[in-house]
Amino acid sequence: MTFLWGSATAGHQVEGNNVNADIWLLEQVPGTSFFEPSGDACDSLNRWAEDIAIVRSLGLNAYRFSTEWSRIEPAEGQFSQAWLDYYARIAAACHDAGIAPVVTLSHFTSPRWFAAAGGWSNPQAPGLFARFAGRVAQALGAFASHVVTFNEPNLPLMGKWSATPIADQVRTGLDAMLAAAARACGSDRFDVWVYSRGEHLDTLLAGHRAARAAWKRMRPTTPIGMSLAIPDTQGVGTQAGVAAYRRHAEALFFEAAREDDFIGVQTYGRLLLNGDGVVPPASEAERTQSGDEFYPQALGAAITHAHRETGKPVFVTENGIAAASDAQRARYIPAALASLQAVQGNGVPVLGYLHWSLLDNFEWRRGYTQQFGLVAVDRHSFTRTPKPSARVYADLVRKAA
Repeated sequence: MTFLWGSATAGHQVEGNNVNADIWLLEQVPGTSFFEPSGDACDSLNRWAEDIAIVRSLGLNAYRFSTEWSRIEPAEGQFSQAWLDYYARIAAACHDAGIAPVVTLSHFTSPRWFAAAGGWSNPQAPGLFARFAGRVAQALGAFASHVVTFNEPNLPLMGKWSATPIADQVRTGLDAMLAAAARACGSDRFDVWVYSRGEHLDTLLAGHRAARAAWKRMRPTTPIGMSLAIPDTQGVGTQAGVAAYRRHAEALFFEAAREDDFIGVQTYGRLLLNGDGVVPPASEAERTQSGDEFYPQALGAAITHAHRETGKPVFVTENGIAAASDAQRARYIPAALASLQAVQGNGVPVLGYLHWSLLDNFEWRRGYTQQFGLVAVDRHSFTRTPKPSARVYADLVRKAA
């Protein structure tokens, strides 16, 4: 199988004006913890063909994008054929350009009506998600190279495990924001998984299995899995913290992934743990724009860990850094890819590598304050300008081919 070299985006982060989404509402409510609303994002809703052309110009052969459930089913049971056709056109255009379309069904966002009905606390949620997955499979399954059901569904459990007094304050703010969104919907609840405490995991994993089955009924040969946030977790003085973290934030997801075709890995650095919790990086450590440690070699360790735990081939569905200076990203990419190629040399099966992100885009509660993209986007004209790091990546891909 041809190795997939590509880049990734997510609908809400690049399309713009995703007004029926749960997170769009959270951006607007009084007391929101979002730095700014997503607004027009990168206007990829209208400029997606330009984005695909950039992927092709870099010599990449894969592009990951999401199908926004809130556009396709804006009200419960009301499906938009026009939006299904829209995403099918994107997948077909990728295919025609020699680019593998990697389709994500749920990249953090859901329809407002789904959140107001309790999100993944709703016993009907798995069936609702599976119905959506089946419609997407019918519309564009002929073109999809790989399918990701959920993007980083283990994030809420990661946050709960490493809770600190500061995290508790953030949690209080999130709860107030969700309560405001519930009032705006005339509901007594508004549950958004990525900002939850991670309850109802069984229901969410049932949704993963149901969506996988729905897709396979339509397109049985499409490889399907989920992507997980997998740091390079290292013990400081003891491995007890590592073991506790992995039991809480990874074990059930890895167990579910053993029934999948691949395991998606999304790595942004390492996590240092002792017996009490998270150990901060050394004061002299280089930091990224987001304040994380610059540690590109984490990728190889995360890939090895995910394969060892699941027995499945690994697809790196995200890897990158927020960088105020593109020169830092240009140093990051070769080091990260060297760690990937080293574990491949050790026999770990890796299907592909997708850099996060293709574009400087909306980074959730941080708004547009951080730049993850290989391509800069002017906030007024939406002009796309590939950065030097994009050429560094393209050159490495050409040499690896």
